[in-house]
Amino acid sequence: MRVGLTGGVASGKTSVGELLVEHGAVLIDADLLAREVVAPGTTGLEEVVAAFGTEVLDPEGALDRPALGALVFADEAARRRPEAIIHPRVRARAAELEAAAPAGALVVHDIPLLVETGQADAFDAVIVVDAPAELQVQRMVGSRGLTVAEAEARIAAQATREERLAAATYVIDNTGTWDDLRHRVAEVVAALRSG
Repeated sequence: MRVGLTGGVASGKTSVGELLVEHGAVLIDADLLAREVVAPGTTGLEEVVAAFGTEVLDPEGALDRPALGALVFADEAARRRPEAIIHPRVRARAAELEAAAPAGALVVHDIPLLVETGQADAFDAVIVVDAPAELQVQRMVGSRGLTVAEAEARIAAQATREERLAAATYVIDNTGTWDDLRHRVAEVVAALRSG
């Protein structure tokens, strides 16, 4: 079974992914793949530098994600340029990993921009990790050191909460305790395996 996992920035999607792995799922993390396809020495990184210049590189020659983010998060047209470079490479790598999964496995694709990139229909089910914008902002300010304005800009650059919820087969509310989250993930896994 192919499952898409998504949620807004700082919704707790990573925690849900970890819990799904505890239940035996094969997790394919698009964020990790997005880093892999623009690692030093890759054609992906060469294309990003060609599009944005060397100011998006750190002193070691790796992609400086915060510098790139500062250039593109507030500008939709600029944001589309790195997406056009990175997303096809991520999809190709994800397909390779899925093909290598054991037969009958629950394969979960953790894709932050699943709704934005129109991929919801490509999956047997879509899990949306949900949290209100105020909580997302609080988490980004507290754990990532962003300003409120930076956090709000990141939220605004993604699909709306309503758009994500409309794509959901299952919603995992992440406003409660760790035990609440663990219990809800177990419910969703049971439903996926019985359905």
